[in-house]
Amino acid sequence: MRLLPGAAAALLAVLVTGTLGAQPLPDPPAPSTGRHALRAARLIDGRADTVRRDGVVVVEGERIVAVGGPELLTPGLEVIDLGDATLLPGLVDVHSHPLIAGDDYQTDHLRDSSAFKALRGLKAVQDNLRAGWTTLRIAGDADVFYAHLDIRRAIDQGLFVGPRLTGAGHYLSITGGGGDINFLGPEHHVVADGKIADGPEEMRKAVREEIKYGSDWIKLLVTGAFMSAGDHPEDVHYSEDEVRMAVEEAARHGVPVMAHAHATAGIKLAIRAGVRSIEHGTFLDDEAIRLLVEHGTWLVPTLYIGDYYIEHGSPTGAQDKMIELSKKYKAQHYAWVGKAIQAGVKIAVGSDFGAYPAPVENAGEIEALHRAGMTPMQALQAATRAGAELLGWQDRIGTIEPGKLADLIAVPGDPLADLSALRRVSFVMLGGRVVRRDGAGR
Repeated sequence: MRLLPGAAAALLAVLVTGTLGAQPLPDPPAPSTGRHALRAARLIDGRADTVRRDGVVVVEGERIVAVGGPELLTPGLEVIDLGDATLLPGLVDVHSHPLIAGDDYQTDHLRDSSAFKALRGLKAVQDNLRAGWTTLRIAGDADVFYAHLDIRRAIDQGLFVGPRLTGAGHYLSITGGGGDINFLGPEHHVVADGKIADGPEEMRKAVREEIKYGSDWIKLLVTGAFMSAGDHPEDVHYSEDEVRMAVEEAARHGVPVMAHAHATAGIKLAIRAGVRSIEHGTFLDDEAIRLLVEHGTWLVPTLYIGDYYIEHGSPTGAQDKMIELSKKYKAQHYAWVGKAIQAGVKIAVGSDFGAYPAPVENAGEIEALHRAGMTPMQALQAATRAGAELLGWQDRIGTIEPGKLADLIAVPGDPLADLSALRRVSFVMLGGRVVRRDGAGR
């Protein structure tokens, strides 16, 4: 194959930087072996309910070794002074779709190759990292193959800088469900953006295939959806036998299950079957909240995506259904999430975004949880410590403590006074490596 010089240079730039016009991240550096200290006017550690003033975090290699105040600034330490900023743990988004780059994702799924989606998705996860989201759980993604799991592999092998990734290869769907293509005639045969599995034995095989190709989560579309064509979120799609098969088969491989569930009966079915998390949970009721508490099941409400589309609209019209339903059920969804907060349901931040819109919008979910009834500190912890606990990674990330990986971010001012500060991340460290530092003295 012969490329024109300009095309060859462009392709080389993509392969080397992993970006398509965005501000590039540095090439993967060797892990630091020295000790250095980060100093900021405020420190939120993700665990305490109070803010430490004039906080200092000492990092050696990829891990935090000490947390305290100016007394830690001993001679010989390289000090990164972040000034009038707040230092906090890297943010965790437990419902991300980095291969979905527009509102018309079901058509886009048919338009682009898996290889192109991998390149575009690499840019998306790097953009998320620069915006402060150091860990992403991918809730299935719109690809025939497993592009996002290949992105994870490339990052894990040190080929590119990127956030910590975990998640499911596809969302598993019934025929005619939210992961199927429901807007074509029966004579047209295309591969759906989800993986179709009908009946317990097809479910067993689908779970095994997902795990075979690298999924460390299984994603089920237990009910209909807001965003896909041809289905409705108040319908329950998977039977109890199908969901139990998925949970039991995944558990045999040590893999947890996340359940997309809007409909009330679907939420309860999934909780009783033993899923680890309920995604969305729009039509909760008192019994569903009680079951969430009793079973210790996580709730990932994804409140803000509806607000975003109501405010910004759908550029292609593909999400007009979603906008109509979000307007209809917004107040109800917020009210039930507020009741879940008061009841002590475990809640983590999931944006339901990825490559679209810009990742600064992910922080809108933190603001939405505050509007639903969380204190600012609780909302921050839902995006840090809680996310880590949902993933089972609480021994590695989510709080600023000695022994944890040095995944740290800083924002200007005080985010507890103004949560929108989380849209203006100015410093990002991933495993002891600085990947973003804005401002003077950079």
